[in-house]
Amino acid sequence: MLDQYKQQHSYLVALDSIIFGFDGESLKVLLVKRGVEEKTWSLMGGWLQPDESLEQAASRILFDLTGLTNVYLEQLHAFGNPDRDPIVRTVSVAYFSLVKIADYESKISGAFQAQWFSIYDLPPLLFDHGDMVGLAIKRLRYKAAQHPIGFELLNEKFTIPQLKKLYDAIYNTEFDKRNFSRKILSTNLLIKLAEKQKGFSKRGAFYYTVDTEKYHQVADSFLNFIPS
Repeated sequence: MLDQYKQQHSYLVALDSIIFGFDGESLKVLLVKRGVEEKTWSLMGGWLQPDESLEQAASRILFDLTGLTNVYLEQLHAFGNPDRDPIVRTVSVAYFSLVKIADYESKISGAFQAQWFSIYDLPPLLFDHGDMVGLAIKRLRYKAAQHPIGFELLNEKFTIPQLKKLYDAIYNTEFDKRNFSRKILSTNLLIKLAEKQKGFSKRGAFYYTVDTEKYHQVADSFLNFIPS
């Protein structure tokens, strides 16, 4: 049995994290300056250490490069094309997350020039990191269509137009206002408040808050959030 192990090749395992952020208007991704070329940017990537689980390594690397902690990371996919890293054969396990930029902006370290970029206007990325971002966007869109994600990216009270901006940003489209409102309210996850947002229209838009009890009950359910 030991001889069979000795006959196998050894490969490096890397962890790369795609951190999406919403600033109230647009969807962005956090990148750091780690490329061998001056204009090349990178996801938060590094190597798995012998005493770490994949999740522990991903969290440690994210902290080392950005200073961010307590970010929920969900495993996305393993990338293992033989030529993905031109230096040595490396398998990368990618993770992704969606955060509210305002909650983390002041905590980001400048050690590796971490910056937010629009997901639709990315600079040149290291290796196959562009493919990772593309797949993460597809996964995020799938989750947003089926599950009540994103409410935690808004303030405690918010308007339907503010929630719509989040979904417009995720899908890079402009949803019909009436259809979007009807679809969201049909989930019965929102509680309408008496207060209105002033200054953006003559009538004003009512504020809503999340019914937290119902939200936790259906967080993993398939609700079909997106109107046709």
